[in-house]
Amino acid sequence: MFLDQRHFPFLADLRARWEAIRDECLALPRKTYQPWVQREMYGQGWSVYGLVAFGERIEEALEACPNTASALTKVPRLTTAGFSRMAPGTQIKPHQGWVTTVYRAHLGLVVPEDCALRVGDETRQWREGKTFVFDDTVTHEAWNYGSSDRVVLLF
Repeated sequence: MFLDQRHFPFLADLRARWEAIRDECLALPRKTYQPWVQREMYGQGWSVYGLVAFGERIEEALEACPNTASALTKVPRLTTAGFSRMAPGTQIKPHQGWVTTVYRAHLGLVVPEDCALRVGDETRQWREGKTFVFDDTVTHEAWNYGSSDRVVLLF
């Protein structure tokens, strides 16, 4: 299920800084992205550039993205953050997360047409500069049937 963003006032700062965050993301070499570890969910086409993993800052990555690093300091109890890239034609199969103590959030950075996330019975399109928050313990799936990469800040 998607959550009411009014409960997450820190998102406003991220939305206000989305273009600087996007520009840092796009300046990163593609080779610095790593395939998402659970490839059985999608095959090929989903990669990430990690910034925070299991509550630990990835200092070298954050130094390469100072605006993003600064914006992420506003997120309370941040456990995971990174740039998530889905190549055209990628579909992430329906799955459920298992961590009940955190929610997932996405900030749209580069969003082609025909690209969306379904959580439970609701489907939403990503939008550049817009956020949404969802409970990933609810069955969800994502796809990019567009003609270019979809990139979001996932945290």
